Amino acid sequence: MKFIWIGVDDTDSRTGGCTTFVAGAIIERLVANGFDIIGFPRLVRLNPNVPWKTRGNGAISIQVGKGTGNKTKIGEIGNKDIFCYFNMSSGEIDGKRVKEIVEQIIMEHSRLKDENTNPGFVILDEQPDLEMYYKTVREIVTIDEIELLLESLNAIYKGYKNRRGLIGATASVSWRSEDDKTYEIISYREKKKWGTKRYVDDASTKKMDETCTSTFDNYDYVNKHNRLVPSSPCPILYGIRGDNAEELVTAKDMIKSEKVDSCMLFETNQGTDDHLQRKKIGDIQPYLSVITGGKIVKNPYTIEGGHVIFTIKDSTGTIDCAAYEPTKQFRNKIRELCTGDLVEVYGGIREKPLTINIEKIRIKHLEKQFIKIENPICPNCGKHMKSKGTRQGFKCVKCGTKSKKPIIKEKKREINIGFYEVPVCARRHLSKPLKRTMEP
Repeated sequence: MKFIWIGVDDTDSRTGGCTTFVAGAIIERLVANGFDIIGFPRLVRLNPNVPWKTRGNGAISIQVGKGTGNKTKIGEIGNKDIFCYFNMSSGEIDGKRVKEIVEQIIMEHSRLKDENTNPGFVILDEQPDLEMYYKTVREIVTIDEIELLLESLNAIYKGYKNRRGLIGATASVSWRSEDDKTYEIISYREKKKWGTKRYVDDASTKKMDETCTSTFDNYDYVNKHNRLVPSSPCPILYGIRGDNAEELVTAKDMIKSEKVDSCMLFETNQGTDDHLQRKKIGDIQPYLSVITGGKIVKNPYTIEGGHVIFTIKDSTGTIDCAAYEPTKQFRNKIRELCTGDLVEVYGGIREKPLTINIEKIRIKHLEKQFIKIENPICPNCGKHMKSKGTRQGFKCVKCGTKSKKPIIKEKKREINIGFYEVPVCARRHLSKPLKRTMEP
């Protein structure tokens, strides 16, 4: 083999571990054994709606070969700089040794005792078709499908327990970054601090956010939430996302925190909206992520828990849309919508009841609203008429003239045509923030 693709998934759990940390451990051992890393290691987020996901549903992939030309620093592990190359020579790669290293690291770092952790790794000398990536990031893929594909590609692979990790591992290798990509630089904690409260300075995060303009989703100023910092007991101290890899290195150096033990720079599909697909309402199914449009036919209302629901309709059917409580002040915008408004909704599909979990919304038309300012004036007497009761119209008490309508004026809407998104604290990994380029 002249070069090798490695994909790994599902090594973590809700109680600890981290697949990106496993990537760093694999890279460190590959480099120590004389292998070169080609291009940036890749962090690929998959379908965020699958019911069996662990946390962020992210898989990793690495390309290995004989590097040539200039090298680029991608990380620091054990006080040693880690580099990658963007060109390869024709030297052969020992695939058997690569497999041994990957197996060793997975056994050392995977949360195999957790019933929901089912690792898998793949080693290939060619990337599967891009269609496999899109199917995995947008739909449900079976292990049987993946194993048939891997066999057809003469892949080396291994799945542990129910082998579900093979799906993400294969998808991560299938991803191409030509259409859209972002980067994330991840800093890791000292092992002795795993599971304890993190210290990352908010003030330095805000300063970095203001200074490094190609970064995004750093800090939620309204909800006072530092988005760099995970809430799980994993090895990650913080992660910074952005469109420019070089500026991420600058951004990392600006953050004041507890001691950083190691770091790694990943190329990612985060913030790309790759999980979304346009669908008519009648074609929407559970576990998809969709862009769909329609007219509001049921005004927003609040249910127990603070979730705000409204209903839209197109020519194929109706569906409820929800701004759940974690979206905080975004719900106030949703409450301003009304029957007759035309909207385009972006979000994942909950199975029962079938509902769109809104990630962002585009308001395309606002229906005019009117409010009563006073009772009608009698054209004969010049006096205000009296109401005859709810929905019974009005009557002049002097001459008996009747009228059905009061004097009204158009109400100013507290919302405008355009895009609105959930706050940083509630944003999904794959959701493209409005800060990044979007179609008008």
